[in-house]
Amino acid sequence: MTLDPVADAAPCTHYELRYPSLGRSCGFTFPCDAKGHVVLDALSERALANYLFARAVVGRELDQPQVIATV
Repeated sequence: MTLDPVADAAPCTHYELRYPSLGRSCGFTFPCDAKGHVVLDALSERALANYLFARAVVGRELDQPQVIATV
């Protein structure tokens, strides 16, 4: 019996911090860790601006963020 290291490996889990829309605007998604921490230095200038905007409009345009595991 041979073992396939790729098939036996645990799936690599990544996380996203999602800010769902409360209305007609679109939501935002950012890479994060399991606790929802976003590495700001890893974001592009535009993504950083979007992240800061998303945080500022929670409760008005966007819902509370959710940490979602992705594979």
